Amino acid sequence: MTADFDRRAFLDGLLAVGFVSTAAAMAYPVARYLVPPVSGEPETASAVAAKASELKPNSGKVFKFGNRPGIVVRTPEGELVAFSAVCTHLDCTVQFKADTSQLWCACHNGTYDLGGNVVSGPPPRGLEKFAVNVRGEGADAEIVVSRA
Repeated sequence: MTADFDRRAFLDGLLAVGFVSTAAAMAYPVARYLVPPVSGEPETASAVAAKASELKPNSGKVFKFGNRPGIVVRTPEGELVAFSAVCTHLDCTVQFKADTSQLWCACHNGTYDLGGNVVSGPPPRGLEKFAVNVRGEGADAEIVVSRA
């Protein structure tokens, strides 16, 4: 009789472990979805986007801004503007198109003007604008971008 009891206790324990493991395997992704991860990026982040000599008028450059891409553009008039390079539609990276002087998302053909406003396509809102400063002078001057 004791052999049957030990076998039953073992099977009960095995089933309990299986149930708890299954419940944990189902609960973990739900908990990760409901609690967003900490980005690790400070709110007042700044980055050196490029050397001033790298950006000719009517050109742009994508750079790393924290853990996301940013884009700095020298307009045809020579003014520097910078934005988050993450499209507000599906988080694709935008790029500068010199022929139209617009920011363009290749994923779904969304376009933004040089003010970061949506011109066409599916993006629901404009790009986040960053503050631009030039540190130094001449060809060695650095273009520094920070959160506005």
